[in-house]
Amino acid sequence: MKKLTLIMLLLLSAVAGVHAQAYVQKYAEKITVTPELSKKLFAEIQQGKAYLVDVRTPDEYNQEHLKYAANINIKSTDFADQIKKLDKSKPVYLYCHSGNRSGRAADSLQTLGYIKGYNIGGLDSLIKAGFPIQ
Repeated sequence: MKKLTLIMLLLLSAVAGVHAQAYVQKYAEKITVTPELSKKLFAEIQQGKAYLVDVRTPDEYNQEHLKYAANINIKSTDFADQIKKLDKSKPVYLYCHSGNRSGRAADSLQTLGYIKGYNIGGLDSLIKAGFPIQ
């Protein structure tokens, strides 16, 4: 009986751990970037009509990031202060490694009053869609 209880506890812990790692975006819009859309978004960013924000850590950002991306680390204590410097009338395209942190960041932007905050996903998929790296 003790073994069965122990096994059940281990299984429940494993399931809880899996759910704790994947963030489910609640409020903001998530955009699936295609090669055609990447050209449009990149032109918008390049012309200064939108922001591109990498929400990964500075170490991750320094290894590789998209061209024109600003680094505002979602795990930083001053994340909200840094985001508040962005013009709320312009779209803010957010990305990270997999799309989880950028989903969190997009939801945070909603709570800060940004209506044009978009999670555009993970770095690898954006590179495949045609975004240039730096």
